[in-house]
Amino acid sequence: TTEIDELSLNQRINFMKKNAIVGQSGGPTAVINASLYGVVYEALNREDVIGTIYGMINGIEGFLNENMMDMKPLEVNGELELIKTTPGSYLGSCRYKLPEDLTDAVYPQLFEKFEKYNIGYFFYIGGNDSMDTVDKLSKYLNDKGITDITVVGAPKTIDNDLCGTDHCPGFGSAAKYIGTTFAELERDCHVYTTKAVTIVEVMGRDAGWLTAASCLARANGAKGPDFIYLCEVPFSIDTFLKDVKAKLEEQDAVIIAVSEGVKSKDGRYISEEVQSSAVDSFGHSYIAGAAKVLEDAVRNEIGCKVRSIELNLMQRCAAHLASATDIQESRMLGKAACQYALEGAGGMMAAVIRTSDKPYATEFKALPVCDIANAIK
Repeated sequence: TTEIDELSLNQRINFMKKNAIVGQSGGPTAVINASLYGVVYEALNREDVIGTIYGMINGIEGFLNENMMDMKPLEVNGELELIKTTPGSYLGSCRYKLPEDLTDAVYPQLFEKFEKYNIGYFFYIGGNDSMDTVDKLSKYLNDKGITDITVVGAPKTIDNDLCGTDHCPGFGSAAKYIGTTFAELERDCHVYTTKAVTIVEVMGRDAGWLTAASCLARANGAKGPDFIYLCEVPFSIDTFLKDVKAKLEEQDAVIIAVSEGVKSKDGRYISEEVQSSAVDSFGHSYIAGAAKVLEDAVRNEIGCKVRSIELNLMQRCAAHLASATDIQESRMLGKAACQYALEGAGGMMAAVIRTSDKPYATEFKALPVCDIANAIK
């Protein structure tokens, strides 16, 4: 075989390979980059079928603008390994909602990009809204009879509200941060004899998993929060004030955990008293501020010393307290997503299936994303 013939053969092989692209969407978690690592590492080790692995800068919105990077150099210069424990979304993020109408002009634009860059594998790491993107792209592929592009999702959300999966990457680390924070706050709040109330607002629009995780402060024998108010249960400020008054008669310091998404029985967010009616691109209201409303209520109605604390972004970006199990599972879910795509399992999301509590054990499974997108656990 001549050198020219060999070059021609390699060119033909590379032409037959499909490229892959991966993106991150929605709010970051302490371990979202571990999933990115898993996808990229596995793809780079499948050079027999995958050509270039691209990263979308700022999610699908960046891809539409052809804002991308080649991920291979990260492995060459040793940076890829560091991504696993890097806070934030390494590739950047977006909150871009694809149209419900699959005949919208944006879909042909997207698939022109897929064709231009010879994309055969599309990976999206994110929560409910991101799985909505995976679902719509998959439906468009099916409608158009396009069979050479596979779209797969990898779960991510500290809210832990994705259906199908036992738990979501990012939740364990955020829960660890919240449990630790409440345990430390309890020590601080009980140093004085002055009557005082501390109200801590925890993320959670529709699901109270994170707020419930405040009870982890009790793991080492501590008392933990005196009250935990979840967004699934209708909230009454009058009942709340009665709870607090009664507890203050028993003890000096009261510590409260409250979901940012607590609502009255008529469905109105408590935080709407201090927030505008603005919404994001997915129609979600900006709801932070519940603890501040309750702080004002306690000050006005009870008159004791009171403070509100909004954990805000800290609970999702505290990489210094990331769970080792969370990092490992996130990496494995990224790897599994890549494997499912190579098996042709389009329109799927990689999920965690718990197989044992004691000892703790899990396995991974591909679930139809159409059963997950826009549903809340």
